[in-house]
Order: sequence, then structure tokens, then C-alpha cells
Amino acid sequence: MTVANLTHAESRRQLRRARLGEFGRFARRFARNPLGMIGLAILGVLLACAILAPLLAPHDPYLPDLVRRLSPPGAQNWLGTDELGRDIFSRILHGARLTLLIVGLVVATSAPIGLVVGAVAGTAGGWVDAVFMRITDVFLAVPKLLLALAFVAALGPGIVNAALAITLTAWPPYARLARAEALIVRDSDYVNAVRLAGGSEFRIVFRHIMPMCLSSVIVRMTLDMAGIILTAAGLGFIGLGAQPPLPEWGAMISTGRKFIFDQWWVATMPGLAIFIVSLGFNLLGDAMRDLLDPHLRRRA
Repeated sequence: MTVANLTHAESRRQLRRARLGEFGRFARRFARNPLGMIGLAILGVLLACAILAPLLAPHDPYLPDLVRRLSPPGAQNWLGTDELGRDIFSRILHGARLTLLIVGLVVATSAPIGLVVGAVAGTAGGWVDAVFMRITDVFLAVPKLLLALAFVAALGPGIVNAALAITLTAWPPYARLARAEALIVRDSDYVNAVRLAGGSEFRIVFRHIMPMCLSSVIVRMTLDMAGIILTAAGLGFIGLGAQPPLPEWGAMISTGRKFIFDQWWVATMPGLAIFIVSLGFNLLGDAMRDLLDPHLRRRA
């Protein structure tokens, strides 16, 4: 092995150690944030419930039992049963899978779209920036839920269509955020050095500017997850999201609203699940903002 190869290998090892050290410092700072740890714990419980739902659910979430319909919470049905006698606890556990599916689909599509649009617009400037930002303004001018309702009504009800509709309303804030970051770093010394070295604009955007926007986008993405859950639940509530008999939390609230005064648990239990999960994502997002935002970062 040549001296150059040894030097390159040693540089890679040093870079790897530096990244591990930075991650360790981040983990230690995060562990000192009690609200962030509570949010992380709620997210961990949600993931465990989604993965282990078939093992944790004491009953079949789809099997009706008319003999036990609208039974109150008790030893046999911990959170009671719905109008068809299905166990609410089992349906909430399986509904966690649908919630994570929708959140994952929206985040995996809206954040990259907004990041690319914002980074390209901020770096290119001129008419490219003007066109991209005017399109973004059109989407931002209409309330998210109203725009999602219009899209899902046109596409048809269903989980995938609901996730797509939410995606079409969720990417503009990421684009605005990425553009603001790109405007700051596009004329920095290291970007100009890449240009002088012959780097293409494509390489500059995707290899140098977009990574600088990631921390702000990740913070925004974590904070937006609660809103995604609420929007998905709203679509399910009015019948445009997941369709029966899928145990989607918003749809469960919709069917339980008819019994809210006498059999309160039918609508209250899935509503409580939405509240806890949304709170967890908000706490996690606040902690991530404190650690990743350079203006709010607290030094350990």
C-alpha cells in the first residue's frame, strides 16, 4: 500500500472518529433535556406498539362481537369496546401502524421535495428563484387542511391518497426554510472555493448547500409530525382517509362521536392516543430545535 493510500485511509478513520465523537456529544446534550427524553420515550412506545401490535393486542381488532358491543373498560377489554364489540385497545395498537405509515410517507416525500426546491431556488436566484417561490406562495396561501381536503377529494379516499394530499400541502414550509439557508451559504468562502475548483452548480447544490440546510429541515420535520397526525386524523374523521374497517384513530373518533355522552370511551380513547403521540412529537421537536438550531443551542 502506498503512502498516499495510507494517508487517505488514516484521514477516513479520523473523520469517522470525529463524527462518532460529535454524535456522542449530541446524545449527551439530548439526554440532559428531560422533556426531550419524554418525547423520545413516547415515540419509542409508539414504535414498539406498531411493531409488536399482533403480539400485544389481546383481541382481533377486526373481529366483531355483538354480545360485548359498547362494553365499558374492564378486565376483559381494558379500554372498552366499540359499537361492533371490537376491542378498542387492540384497534389503537394496530392503528399505530397506520399513523406511522402516514407520517413516514409524508415526511419521506415532502421534506426532500421542499429541500430540493428551496436549495435550488436560493442558490440559483433570478428567475428560477422567482418562479419556484411564487409556486410555493400559491400553496402557502391556502390553509393546509382545506387544500388537503381538495386534493384527497379529487384523488379519492384511502391511506396512500391521504398521505399524498398531505404531502402536497406540507412541502412549501421546507422550501422556504431551505431557501433561507441557501441564501446565507451560497456566497460563503468554501462554496466559492468549490466554484473556483471547477465544481458544477449541481454538485454545489446537492453536495455542499443541501447538507447545510439539513439541521433546520430536520427540526421542522420533527415539529411538523404532530400536525401531520392531526391532519390525517381529520381526513379520517370526515371519511376521506383510511376506510373501514381499518383502525385509523381519526375514523375511530368519527364512529364514536355518536356515543360520546353515554359510551364516552369509544371516541375518547383514540382521541387520547392522538393527543399523547402529538405531544411526544412536539416535545421531541422542541428538544431537537434547542440542540440543532445554532441560535438556540445550549453549550454543554
